[in-house]
Order: sequence, then C-alpha cells, then structure tokens
Amino acid sequence: MKSLEELTRPNIWKLSPYSSARNEYSGQKARVFLDANENPYNQPFNRYPDPLQNELKKRLSEVKKVRQECIFLGNGSDEAIDLAYRCFTQPGIDNVVAIEPTYGMYKVCADINDVEYRPVLLDDHFLITADRLLDACDSKTKIIWICSPNNPTGNTIQREEMLKVIDNFEGLVVVDEAYSDFSSERPMRHELHQHPNLIVLNTFSKAWGCAAIRLGMAFAQPAIIELFNKVKYPYNINQLTQEQALEALKDPYEVDNWVKLLLQERTRMMQNVNLLPITEKVYPTNANFFLVKVTDAQKIYDYLVGQGIIVRNRTRVQLCQNCLRITIGNKKENNELLAALRQYE
Repeated sequence: MKSLEELTRPNIWKLSPYSSARNEYSGQKARVFLDANENPYNQPFNRYPDPLQNELKKRLSEVKKVRQECIFLGNGSDEAIDLAYRCFTQPGIDNVVAIEPTYGMYKVCADINDVEYRPVLLDDHFLITADRLLDACDSKTKIIWICSPNNPTGNTIQREEMLKVIDNFEGLVVVDEAYSDFSSERPMRHELHQHPNLIVLNTFSKAWGCAAIRLGMAFAQPAIIELFNKVKYPYNINQLTQEQALEALKDPYEVDNWVKLLLQERTRMMQNVNLLPITEKVYPTNANFFLVKVTDAQKIYDYLVGQGIIVRNRTRVQLCQNCLRITIGNKKENNELLAALRQYE
C-alpha cells in the first residue's frame, strides 16, 4: 500500500486537533474540575464524557479480541464511514470503489463529500471477484468498500477475494461487518495485524440489540485510529451511550443466545416463505434478514403496510427487482408476517 501520509488529505495530515479539557490532564487523578466551564450541579450529567471512551474500549478489547489502540467508536458506523471520506479523500479529485448493490450510506457520504463513487455490479449470485474491483480503480482511488455479509443481499463476499483485494490495492479497504455476528465466517478484524490498509466496521445495532444508543465501531491500525480521533468531534459518544454499552458488554453470552434464537427463526422463516405461492426465490443469507423475490414486490409491500407490518421493498435496487428484504423478528412477529402473507391474494 501507499504510505498513510500519501493516502491522507494534506490538510488532515497537518491538522492540529481540538484539545478538550478532559484530554489535557489525561493520566492524572483529579477531584476538583474547574477546567471545562461545566455546571457543578445536576450530577452525574453535568460533566463531559470521556472523549476517547477508554473504559468502554478496554472492555470492548477483551470481548472483540482487538487491541484497545486499534478501536474507534463512532455515533453509529455511519460516523466512521464519513470520517474515512473526510480523512482520506480529496473532494472533486479522488474516487472510491464499492460493490453494488450494497449499503446506501457509502454513496450518500461520497456525494456529501463530493467524491466520485464507482459501483461494481455483483454477479447473479451476488458475488464479486477481486480483479473486477481492482479493474475499477485508478491512481485516484483511495478506498474500496466491501460489506460482508452484504446488505441487502445477505450473503458473505468470498474471503479469498476480499484478501486478494486487500493485498493488491494501494489504498484502504473498508470491510463492513455489521452482520458478522450472524455468520460462521471468521471476522476480518482478526486480520488487522497482517494488513495495515484494512479498516473493519462493526456495530451495536444488530446482534447487540442496541440500535437506539447509536454506537458503531471501527477496527484498524493505531495510525488510522489516531487520524479518526483527530478529526472526530471532541465528545462524539455521550455518557449515556457509553454506560449502556458497558452494561450490554457485562453479559456477551446473552447476545450469543439472541443470535442462536434469531438463526433458528431465520431458518424457519425462509422455509415457510419459500412455500408461499407469491415466492419466486429465497436467497441464501448470513445475516439477520433475508432477501426474497416475489411476484409483485410493490403490491405485496403495500398490502403488508395496510396490515401494520413493515418490511423493506428493494425492487428499485440493482439486481433486486421484485425483492423484499425481511428482517428476522421474534416468533410472534414472524408468525404475524407469515399469517398475513398466507392470506394475500
């Protein structure tokens, strides 16, 4: 890969980050805080949170088996996605490459940051080769985006092809593993020590059942994490989010149990949906959702909305014509959906 300085926007490389009051005395013990213009009343909400979330990162390091200095925490994974653009791509000059179809925020952030977005269409099995992704790159390509398991298709991208991309691309490769807890594949975050150009995203929104607290993770080499911390807003993760995440991390085995239940329900739902007369194809998945091709996606979607049941209509997405994306709910929710679809005419 190119050096990190070559990949980083010159103004970001030279940037002097904002120094928060809480950063300046880091490592020292204190009892009286008269440095940050806080109100001394209304404890514990009157104090700014730890800007680097050290306690939370220490616990995450134990659970995720990643060194603490290799962890960035963002306001959802979307913050880490946006920071990748802001740190490494020059507006109006650079470009990024991504698989298509995939998670829509990669393109939205590209558009916001005035960066050319180059989608590379998956094949009929929703797979891609490294050569096709690399062929879409040029000297101005800074990032390749790969979501695996992919959204909205649900399948994992072939590991050997992802590694080939990482090994042969001079820029950064971001592998978004938001749904990796539902897959039997070894997470790519365990490859960080071998690949300095790899960034891996993860989230508390899916398997951890904490979408409301908006907490995303990025795993990368410490030098990349330092750049993210340089550019992020000083107190990007509020105290309530940090506390709730620490509470969730007390019992990761409960999450394992949720995942097991969801995988059982996923199998049952896919089997039952496959038997419906409206179903043309149920696609294989490694996520907590599945994609199904139906006779008329818009009509069926509208019918379900009328029944108070919301799924995702993906028919306007490339390769997903007449497809609905169905999230796996609890047994009661899933049974309501099946009952409604069985009554559809």
